[in-house]
Amino acid sequence: MNTSDLLEQLLRAGQSGSASSGGLGGVLGGLLKGTSTGNASAGAGLGDLLGGLGGMLGGGAAARPAQGRSGGMNYAALASLGMMAFQAYQAWQRQQATQPQAAFQTADQLDGTQAEAHSHAVLRALIAAAKADGHIDEKEQQMISDELAKHTDDPQLQQWLDAEVAKPLNAADFAEFAHDPAIAAEVYLASVMLVDDQQEAERNYLDELAAQLQIDPQLQLHLEQQVHPAV
Repeated sequence: MNTSDLLEQLLRAGQSGSASSGGLGGVLGGLLKGTSTGNASAGAGLGDLLGGLGGMLGGGAAARPAQGRSGGMNYAALASLGMMAFQAYQAWQRQQATQPQAAFQTADQLDGTQAEAHSHAVLRALIAAAKADGHIDEKEQQMISDELAKHTDDPQLQQWLDAEVAKPLNAADFAEFAHDPAIAAEVYLASVMLVDDQQEAERNYLDELAAQLQIDPQLQLHLEQQVHPAV
C-alpha cells in the first residue's frame, strides 16, 4: 500500500468512524489530544479533523477534479484537503499584485514519487500537530501505532509511522517543504485543523511551523480562515 492510499483511508475512516465503534478518527482523536487521560477539553483532535473534512468544503473538491491519476482509489478526501489549501492560496495570491503565481499541485493531482512525498508530508504534519500539546506517553504511542497498523499491511510503512509517532516534536523538521507552496500550505492547513490554537503551546507551534515553512503571514491567515472563518 502506498502512502497516498493510507492517507486517504485515514481521512475516510474518520468520516465514518467513532471512538465507540473503534473508528480510527475517534480513537486517535482521543489518544493524541489527551482525552484518554481525562483532558477532554484539549482541542478538537484528529477525530474532528477527519470527520469534518469533507463537509467543510460543501463539495468543493468536485469543482477541481483530480488530475494525473488513472484508475485505483478515488482520492476524494485528499482532494478536499487540497482544495481548502488551494482556495486559501488563491485568496492570498489575489493580494500579491506584483508576485507571479507559483505552480500549485496538491497530492490528489500527482503521480508516483511526487504523490508519495506529498502524502508523507501531510501524514507527518498530522502526527506532529497532534503532539503539540505535549499529552502523549509511550503507552499512547503504542496504541496509536496499533490503530494505524489496522490500515496498512506494509511493514516498511508501519515502521515509518511508528518512528513518526515516537520522535520529539520539532517544527524545523518541516523546513524542507518551504520550497513547495502546495505541500507547505497543506502541511500548515492540516496542522491548524488538528490543534487548539487557543492553547499557548499549540499556538506557538503553529507560528513556528509557519516560519519554518516560510509561509507569508497573510497566507497563514487565509489558511487559518479556511478552518476558522471568523478569524
